[in-house]
Amino acid sequence: MHCPFCSATDTKVIDSRLVAEGHQVRRRRECTECHERFTTFEGAELVMPRVIKRDGTRQPFDEEKLQAGMLRAVEKRPVSMDEIEQALSKIKSTLRATGEREVPSEMIGNLMMEQLMSLDKVAYIRFASVYRAFEDVSEFGEAIAKLQK
Repeated sequence: MHCPFCSATDTKVIDSRLVAEGHQVRRRRECTECHERFTTFEGAELVMPRVIKRDGTRQPFDEEKLQAGMLRAVEKRPVSMDEIEQALSKIKSTLRATGEREVPSEMIGNLMMEQLMSLDKVAYIRFASVYRAFEDVSEFGEAIAKLQK
C-alpha cells in the first residue's frame, strides 16, 4: 500500500481490528520511510448477479429497486426499518449464495414474497397482488387462504 503522505510503496501494519459487525477490517499502518501513521479499511467486494427480466432482457441488480418495492409493500404497517434491512439483506445473501452470474427476476420476486410473508401478512398480500397481477377477488382469496395454512 502506498503511503498517502510520501507515496512510498512500503508500509507495515501495526494493528488490525474487525469493525462494522465483522464485515470490515480496520488496519493501522505506518510508513517505513516517513514514519507517518494512517488507517485503512478493508472489506469484501460482493458482486450481485445480473437480473434476467421476464422479457428476456438483462440488467444489473438494483438494490434501490428492491428496497423501494419492499417499502411500498410495508407502507403504513408496523414494520421497523431494522426488520426491512434484515429482510433485504437475507434476499441479497440468498442471491449471492446461488453462485449464479444471472438470476431470473421471478426468483427475486419469490424471495421478496417469502420475506414479506414472515414480516407482515398485509404487506405480503399487497406485494403479491401487484407482483402476481391479481385480476379479481378470488385471487386475493386464494392468497389469503395460503397465508392461513
